[in-house]
Amino acid sequence: MARPLPIQKTTIVRNAGGKWYLVDASGKVLGRLATQIAKYLMGKNEPTFFPGVDNGNYVVVINADKVVLTGRKLEQKIYYRHSGYPGGLKMQTAKQLLQTHPERLIYLAVKRMLPKKALGDKYLKRLKVYASDKHPHEAQKPVPIEI
Repeated sequence: MARPLPIQKTTIVRNAGGKWYLVDASGKVLGRLATQIAKYLMGKNEPTFFPGVDNGNYVVVINADKVVLTGRKLEQKIYYRHSGYPGGLKMQTAKQLLQTHPERLIYLAVKRMLPKKALGDKYLKRLKVYASDKHPHEAQKPVPIEI
């Protein structure tokens, strides 16, 4: 008679995250930076990662105005937004957006790499982007990471 197989249990850790990380965006390529930020927001760098459980971390991005776009994306990449009224479509190139709201450039890149469900909205609330090297999160003692 064959022996039964041992029962293997999977432990799902809930709310294990909550670490704070600091990322310096100066001289970094936007897309490559955004993928790494999204990974840390979702908690994929943790060994307790599980897709349906929110174990993400907080990420503070500084020097957003010094991010780099490769090729001719500064002139050719267009960001659209709509006011909701007829004829309310607004367009901005990446260069214009980088000059006026550099933090929005990183925010949109990371937002589009996160899940498009409620969990993605939770992750996005943990992203803090600042154009300069000053940020109000010193009390949380964010750990600087090199990306």
